[in-house]
Amino acid sequence: MNFTKLVLSVFYTDLEDGLKLFVECLQFTIVHKDLNTAQPYCVLNKDVISLMVFQDEKLAKEHHPELRLVTENIEEVFKKIADSHPHLLHPNLNKVTLRPWGAKEFAIMDTQLGIRFQQW
Repeated sequence: MNFTKLVLSVFYTDLEDGLKLFVECLQFTIVHKDLNTAQPYCVLNKDVISLMVFQDEKLAKEHHPELRLVTENIEEVFKKIADSHPHLLHPNLNKVTLRPWGAKEFAIMDTQLGIRFQQW
């Protein structure tokens, strides 16, 4: 078997919440959108990462994922997010912190999911 990419699906009560996080804050690009369906969605890309963001109230209430994004420059990522979207910083990990397992990490959260940024 050969796989080339993992594409995550994230469900929101309001699709705009997901677009604010991924497009406005994390600078993903919308590569496809289908807003005139029973389950509106967008396909988002940034570098080698792709995900699908859906508007589905029922599934949004059932699924609350946590994602990890690994970077080579966590201080730069933290500064950009802290400067532009400080309200998203997770209260329990709101600054770059060296963790006992050796990784530097900080986290953000919105109405639906948490994202932990990590640098080894």
